Amino acid sequence: MASVPTAAQGSSTATPPTRYDKRMAEILAHATEVFCEKGYEGASMRDLSRATGMSLAGLYYYFESKERLLFLIQKHTFTTIVARLKKRLEHLGDPEERIRIFILNHLEYFLANQAAMKVLSHEAEVLKNGFGTELAAIKREYYRICVGLLDELKHSRGLDFSTRIAVLSLFGMMNWIYTWHNPRVDADPASTAREMGDIFLCGVANGRKAILKKTDFNSRRKESSNGNHNAACKR
Repeated sequence: MASVPTAAQGSSTATPPTRYDKRMAEILAHATEVFCEKGYEGASMRDLSRATGMSLAGLYYYFESKERLLFLIQKHTFTTIVARLKKRLEHLGDPEERIRIFILNHLEYFLANQAAMKVLSHEAEVLKNGFGTELAAIKREYYRICVGLLDELKHSRGLDFSTRIAVLSLFGMMNWIYTWHNPRVDADPASTAREMGDIFLCGVANGRKAILKKTDFNSRRKESSNGNHNAACKR
């Protein structure tokens, strides 16, 4: 069966891609375009054969089904994102900077691979059984990395917010960027990541303060109301 190289690009220890690796990357890129254009259900193995330049028999021999091709596309995407992220976080200690790198790493890959991102987002629930289980494990690792980064920030800054809500909100900000980002009018990935990071980090840093201010305001208003009520009763 075919496998996909998962080493982070740019790593000094990464093995140079072989001819096989390059051919595999080409096949997955063509398959991604087919799934992006036709959707998983609408794409046939014959469509994939034409797009990849492989015979139909050859495609079935190496990949057995379009489900396996979709699995390899998603696995390659997530393992690449995670590997690149770990490499970039190795020598960073500041919790805020580590979160900013998480955002930058995510957006850079999403904007450079928008067809793959559309396939991942639209076909997220297709894979079942072993394929779905293996992919879910990779996704959980990525989610746990983000949870860890947010917990580091909470503890180092003495903040009080729901890590779960913060993490899912951050993914909500990042994951759909391929639907609206226009390079002709929107900033490049680095600038977009910086602005998104500003919005997110200011939110988690000040959200609790805003809640406390609102609670204090409501408490004072309640106390004032009770005082007026008591005064009226005395009269």
